[in-house]
Amino acid sequence: MNLNKSQIISLLPHREPMLLIDELINIKKLHSATAIMNVKKDAFYVQGHFPDNPVMPGVLIVEAFGQAAAALTAAGIDKKEYENKLVFLMSVEKARFRNPVIPDCKLELNIEAIRSHGRVWKYKGEAFVEGKKMADAQWSATIVDRK
Repeated sequence: MNLNKSQIISLLPHREPMLLIDELINIKKLHSATAIMNVKKDAFYVQGHFPDNPVMPGVLIVEAFGQAAAALTAAGIDKKEYENKLVFLMSVEKARFRNPVIPDCKLELNIEAIRSHGRVWKYKGEAFVEGKKMADAQWSATIVDRK
């Protein structure tokens, strides 16, 4: 199972410019997936981070991890159970930024759900560009009622 951008939009509340992931592929229901993020030269953060030497902010890599995990979870649970819900990031652990992500690349985010307990989920992920590890992290999220 794979999700394109319009299918991701149907699952997540994020919209441009904060919708970061473009595809979710290699989905193993409620277990793992790979998110694709096309890091563009005209992305909203490039002009100021940093002029003449653009780098994708690490915090946005973590946000992309979170969006990928939310889409994986939303796609895997019963639609009625997810209706009127949001997935909120609770914590980020062991985040490491190993190499700078330079715009005009394809960032691949391999994510895995480690465990779930009720509405709380724990995930881990690794980010790659052309097979080179750029970042990794673990994080927790919870499913909450939409207000």
